[in-house]
Amino acid sequence: MDSTNSKKKKVVVIGGGLVGALNACFLAKRGFQVDVYEAREDIRVAKFACGRSINLALSHRGRQALKAVGLEDQVVSQGIPMRARMIHSLSGTKSAIPYGTKNQYILSISREHLNKDLLTAVEKYSTAKVHFGHKLLNCKPEEGIITILGSNQVPVEVTCDLIVGCDGAYSTVRTQFMKRARFNYSQQYIPHGYMELTIPPKNGEYAMEPNYLHIWPRNTFMMIALPNQNRSFTCTLFMPFEDFEKLTTGSDVLDFFQKYFPDSIPLMGEEALKRDYFLLPAQPMIAVKCSAFHIGSQCVLMGDAAHAIVPFFGQGMNAGFEDCLVFDELMDKYHNDLSACLPEFSRFRIPDDHAISDLSMYNYIEMRAHVNSRWFIFQKNIEKCLHAIMPSTFIPLYTMVTFSRIRYHEAVLQWNWQKKVINRGLFFFGTATALSGTCLFITYMSPMVQLKMLWNWITSFRSTENLFLKLPWN
Repeated sequence: MDSTNSKKKKVVVIGGGLVGALNACFLAKRGFQVDVYEAREDIRVAKFACGRSINLALSHRGRQALKAVGLEDQVVSQGIPMRARMIHSLSGTKSAIPYGTKNQYILSISREHLNKDLLTAVEKYSTAKVHFGHKLLNCKPEEGIITILGSNQVPVEVTCDLIVGCDGAYSTVRTQFMKRARFNYSQQYIPHGYMELTIPPKNGEYAMEPNYLHIWPRNTFMMIALPNQNRSFTCTLFMPFEDFEKLTTGSDVLDFFQKYFPDSIPLMGEEALKRDYFLLPAQPMIAVKCSAFHIGSQCVLMGDAAHAIVPFFGQGMNAGFEDCLVFDELMDKYHNDLSACLPEFSRFRIPDDHAISDLSMYNYIEMRAHVNSRWFIFQKNIEKCLHAIMPSTFIPLYTMVTFSRIRYHEAVLQWNWQKKVINRGLFFFGTATALSGTCLFITYMSPMVQLKMLWNWITSFRSTENLFLKLPWN
């Protein structure tokens, strides 16, 4: 790393959320002068934290990014290990589906606490500063100029060497990209929304087993619950908007939960459930894809600004954190040369971020429906056995995505190949079993029965032959 050259560079990060704050740590660590502009007030002193509170699942990719800036141990110490999915059936029975080996787990993390820790970490760098209550009004990526509106309501122009857009799914920086030719952009609102509910502690302890991600899969919708440090669980109900709209009274809500999630009612409490359900309306979920992620050597998008994804693979934060790590690795490779690093970041990262977006859509179907299937569980067990026998050849999709840094798009290719091999193997095994059974059956028949079967076959063949000869075209 050319530290002399890096000190001359001024970087502006738009957005002080998770990815923006982590990015600022990476860039400040590199010796750049970093200014973070965040439209909201400082969440560390705010009376009410606004924005999403849906729990996060920290896994290997995110941990590696945090490790690179010296924050992994601090963040992990505040997380709660979840070693398996705990499936709650309609009958009330529970069954666990491990995520991986005994030593593999994901961590339930508070978004708010993690964001606070990252902001504090940014401010420890002498070359970094976070400006709260500063809204981005305009951005000129080619010129490295932004216009900021601060608390005094006077627009100010800021010039820099690099603009990093980390301002979320509705990114203001990205709108400038959309004005350019040959910029590809798509967004999709899925027909399902989400609503957060709570399972409070019971006698000061967790009301359910804490080291699991609890799932109530109901085919077209589902509820999940993640543990918190205060012994509560944050529940999230994912459901089509039209189903949310059908529940208009407290009685409707109780009837619905009694029908589909009966074991959760005593855990939440009837009155608390009715109250929490109507606190906020169901929130939408959006998936965003775009390319490229950069403009020249002056501007780059990361995190949700580049690739907002639905939350069903638990990779939104992890993919955003890996963006920061990949960019930092490329900066090392290209010795802080932004003109080489930014195009390579787009080329390298776009296939992976698009792949995890597609996988997140797929995993919603798996979580709400497939986990109810015995065939799905059977296939999972086959994958587990093959992975134990050939750990470097057969790797379950979840393991590749969650417990490794195998590139997302390569994980998809590997997964598709493994599915073909397993399906063909099952087909040949089934065929061989059927033929073996038939041979054994024939072998142990009496000679008279065998002759009778042979005669019936010959008779059937002759009648078919005669019928064929009588057809008009003959």
